[in-house]
Amino acid sequence: MSLFKARDWWSAILGEGEEFDQGCLCIGDVDNSGSGYDKVVVGSYMGMLRIFAPHATKPGEQKGADAQLLEVQLRDPVIQVDVGKFVSCSELLHLAVLHPRKLSVYAVSGTSGNVEHGDQYQLRLIYEHNLQRTACNMTYGPFGGVTGHHFICIQSMDGMLMFFEQESYAFGRFLPGFLLPGPLCYCARTDAFITVSSTRQVECYRYEALAVATDADTLQDSEQQSKSSGKRLSAEWTLVLGEQALDICVPSASPMASSIYVLGERNLFCLRDSGQIRFMKKLEYNPSCFLPYASVSEGTTNLLVGNHNNMVLVYQDTTLKWAAQLSCVPVAVRIANFPDLKGLVVTLSSEGHLQCSYMGTDPSFFTVPKVDAREVNYDEVDAEMRALHKVIREATKKQDIIPKAEAEEDITVTAVVSSELDDDSQAHVPELNGLAVPSVKVKVKISSHSTVQSPKMSVCVQPPLAVTQDQFVLDSLGSGSQQVVTFSAFLNGQYTPADLTGDIAVSFSSPTELNPAGVPRVAQCKFVLPLRLVCCPTSPSKNAKYKITVDTNKPPVNLNEVFPEFVEKAEDKEGNALAFQFIAGSRVTVLASKTSQRYRIQSESFEDIWLVAKELVQRFDRHFAKLGVKDFRNTFSGPIPLSEYFERVDHHFELRVNAQKYQDLLSERAVQFRAIQRRLLTRFKDKTPAPLQNLDTLMEGTYRQVIALADAAEENRACLVQAFSRLRSATHLLILLVSLWQGLSADQTTILEATLLPLLQDTPQLVRTHTLDWTDHTQTTALNTDQGYGGFLTYSSATESSSGISFREKTHTYTPMFTNPHTHTHTALHNDLAFMLRTQTLTHTLRSPL
Repeated sequence: MSLFKARDWWSAILGEGEEFDQGCLCIGDVDNSGSGYDKVVVGSYMGMLRIFAPHATKPGEQKGADAQLLEVQLRDPVIQVDVGKFVSCSELLHLAVLHPRKLSVYAVSGTSGNVEHGDQYQLRLIYEHNLQRTACNMTYGPFGGVTGHHFICIQSMDGMLMFFEQESYAFGRFLPGFLLPGPLCYCARTDAFITVSSTRQVECYRYEALAVATDADTLQDSEQQSKSSGKRLSAEWTLVLGEQALDICVPSASPMASSIYVLGERNLFCLRDSGQIRFMKKLEYNPSCFLPYASVSEGTTNLLVGNHNNMVLVYQDTTLKWAAQLSCVPVAVRIANFPDLKGLVVTLSSEGHLQCSYMGTDPSFFTVPKVDAREVNYDEVDAEMRALHKVIREATKKQDIIPKAEAEEDITVTAVVSSELDDDSQAHVPELNGLAVPSVKVKVKISSHSTVQSPKMSVCVQPPLAVTQDQFVLDSLGSGSQQVVTFSAFLNGQYTPADLTGDIAVSFSSPTELNPAGVPRVAQCKFVLPLRLVCCPTSPSKNAKYKITVDTNKPPVNLNEVFPEFVEKAEDKEGNALAFQFIAGSRVTVLASKTSQRYRIQSESFEDIWLVAKELVQRFDRHFAKLGVKDFRNTFSGPIPLSEYFERVDHHFELRVNAQKYQDLLSERAVQFRAIQRRLLTRFKDKTPAPLQNLDTLMEGTYRQVIALADAAEENRACLVQAFSRLRSATHLLILLVSLWQGLSADQTTILEATLLPLLQDTPQLVRTHTLDWTDHTQTTALNTDQGYGGFLTYSSATESSSGISFREKTHTYTPMFTNPHTHTHTALHNDLAFMLRTQTLTHTLRSPL
């Protein structure tokens, strides 16, 4: 018994040689029994109409013998069946049957039988409408907000929507641009009709707009009248799918207030009532039908999706929750409640296989037979247990139960940082703030223990640190071979880095017997750059704004012995004071107390204390470890400088808020700039010349605002990068002080760092040009010109990838056709605007309406 197989609760084979489609099945209490249980109504293209009341069969009973309530042969093929309140003088449910040229509404009634054969059911015609056009499908609902009744809308094969208010015909409207009919659905929340046209886009038409649009007898008349007089029918919104839709459904009991589901040939779309995509699911199979229904989880919707692999899959939004195998390909799926079981899945195949099934397994009634009872010999059991224990002990002595990991990796990567700075600095900027920018050489040795193919090495350091080369393509290595790579690291920015560590990753392919091309592998290692790279020795300062005191449990040591590379400018020969001047920061002074075991770190910049404090604590640990002292401890007695830390947090948050404000202002000014361009084009395309009404002056002023906002946004972005680095340094310092204050272990400090430092870089980024619709994968353009409207056209094309969005900027120059914006002629300005119109493939300047 397979767990992932739909369990057959009731099934029936409907006729021979009949054909069925997705509209041939509906569920409802069609006979108005009031029991709350559903009946199954099935129509076929052969004109057969059947009504079933499925129930569980007892052992020995013929399956489906008394489940069929009614079977009627109609004169015309049945395209679609629906159950609703279709009669004006009654609130009971009636059955609507759509034929190619006729719509019939029936009443289904049952009479209790006086004999053992049971109840009798009758099908009585209430009214019918003869159609002037061939019908394709239909939908129903409370059109126009009517209560207590349902109206019917039929879509014809030539694109006409025919509306019937129960017994009377209301009106008909042709859909604009119609070619082939698509699925049709009514959304009661917005009183609108949703369909998918032959242009593979979802279109929404409000009932009010359809009612007041121009009437016509033919599609050609509709097009002519819409051009001459009357109100033209237009869609409320459209959305391009890029594929043909199989079905549309708007769940009435959906927990989401606005959900429109569209089943495509390769994707499942969920839209809001406004036409925006809420989510999309790519399907790895060919779907045949689907049905959204209410979920037990708040804020989600469940979906049943049938496919051509005889499967029905259950999704919760985009997550697959269950999959069950069916005996045939379903073309229609519904959920029904029957007396014996609720929530059954009703499926219908194109050949007429009607099945009511449920998910899971049948209960197993198998019981283990009793074995012959025999007395237990406890002496034999004890002897067997001792023998087994002996075997286990011998096995554990020879080998481990858990297999050991490989003793050697394929390659070993080691990085060695030079103890001396480079004689000739490799820095891109030789001097910052009047101080020389040094560089240090890093030597990387790659040792191979087996054959590796196509090794590539990447180097990453924290900004503003940089390296001379961060990507290396290496030669393939044989077993036992080595390769050495060197590069230099240096400071490349106007602020102090928050971390001096770097990462090296080597990606390669390791060939195996089954895969000669090689299995992709990665080897990594870290390196730490010296403090001397970002600061230099200087004279100590007595006073500073920010001060931190570190306590130890051992007598004070000579700071010149702890920091030998910073002794050259030390004025205190006893080693009680030492100062560090950061190349892109402030001065940090370390003072050792002569009478106590305390060390004070002070500076005018709070975040610059971090690197010196970290280096001081680490060097103290190594110094006393060399002396053989095992109980040495660094402590911090407080208080924690939270107010100084929160100042950095507030400053960083303020810059992020400003970045969003600049982005919003850029979007507003860009919309204004495009609107002015559109008005100018409309003015120049007019055959009768008209005054510009200072539109050119307004466009020049708007352009200057766009450039000024872009410059301000760029400046704010640079400040945000520096503020983020300073905030990281302050956070590192806060974590260090808390760990010293509470005596945290290394593991506890790691947990604290993971909690307070989740990001390595700031995520929001602003681009000089404003952002438009990302579905086009193109950044809008900005026209950079001088006062004479000459200059260059800059645009950025953006492409999406797994690693994010990358931009590629291009520049095109052109010659201005006039030099004075206030004395130009209509022809000259028209030519300039025509130039921008010719570059429409590169820009979005003409996309927004006026």
